Amino acid sequence: MCNNFNNNERSDGKNCIAEVLKVIDVLQKNACPENCSDSCDRPILGGGTNCYVFNTRPVQLFTCCGNGIPFSMPVCKDFIEVCSTTTGLNPSENCSTIFRVEKLEGNCCTFRVLVPNTDTTNCNIPWLATNSFFTFDCDCLCAIRCLSDCFVECV
Repeated sequence: MCNNFNNNERSDGKNCIAEVLKVIDVLQKNACPENCSDSCDRPILGGGTNCYVFNTRPVQLFTCCGNGIPFSMPVCKDFIEVCSTTTGLNPSENCSTIFRVEKLEGNCCTFRVLVPNTDTTNCNIPWLATNSFFTFDCDCLCAIRCLSDCFVECV
């Protein structure tokens, strides 16, 4: 719960954001190359016969206390840097606001930090995997933003 109030809890007691993250986790584990509607909980990851089979639905996270600023984390597990503040985001090359769902257990989700692919010769791979992971309590999330499905190497 965030600020002693949970806007994400449905009448059946389940966390709506955790439910969407669970769908994303299953989709990524069962990536499919067909196209479908363009929402966070569409039943398959996009892609097509003339492109990479997608294996990732990148997300941005917004916390209850973040004032609309995307949550960010260090791009390397050994960086000790404050990336997000409630007064604004001061992104550096050591922080990212883009994540990949790796595992969901109850209301706790493990994310991998993704970074932009700076290799302009391969525009089919917009994000790169990092060695930075974190676990987040979904009760402290008030929103997620899904980005376009894509292929991420080494996941």
